[in-house]
Amino acid sequence: MLAEIDSRCEAVEECYEFMLAYAAQGLASDEGSKSGGQVREFLRRAVQALTGLTEACTMAVREEGFEPVDKYLAFLTVLDRDSRDSLAAMELVLAQPSISSQLIDNLNASIHLRALLTDVFLLDEILKNPQKPKQQSVTNKGP
Repeated sequence: MLAEIDSRCEAVEECYEFMLAYAAQGLASDEGSKSGGQVREFLRRAVQALTGLTEACTMAVREEGFEPVDKYLAFLTVLDRDSRDSLAAMELVLAQPSISSQLIDNLNASIHLRALLTDVFLLDEILKNPQKPKQQSVTNKGP
C-alpha cells in the first residue's frame, strides 16, 4: 500500500515539475509540439493519481498501524479537500480545446494546487520514513 501511495505522490510531483517547464515555453497551444502532447498526459496521470489517494492513505494508516491515528486522519481530511479542489482545476484545464503555457502557469499558481503539493510533499516524507510509536518499557520494581 505504501508503494502505491509513493507512486501516486510521484505522479503528482512529476506533473507539477513538467508544468513548470511547460509554462516557461510560452506556447500558445498544446498542438504542434512534443511538450504540448505531453502536458495532457501528465495532467491525466496526476488526475488518476489523485483519484482515490485519500482512501488509499486511510487504508494504509490503518493497515500499517500509524499512531496517533486521529492525527493522521485529521490530516487526510485536509488532503481530501485539497485533492478535490485541485482535481476540479486540473479537469477544467483538460477540458479546454487548447492548453497554452499561460493557462498552465495559472494552474501552477493556483492556491489549491500549491496546497495539494505541500500536502503531498509532507505525506510522501512521512510515509517514506514511518515512525512507529515507541512502546513504553515496563520496569520491574521488585519487592
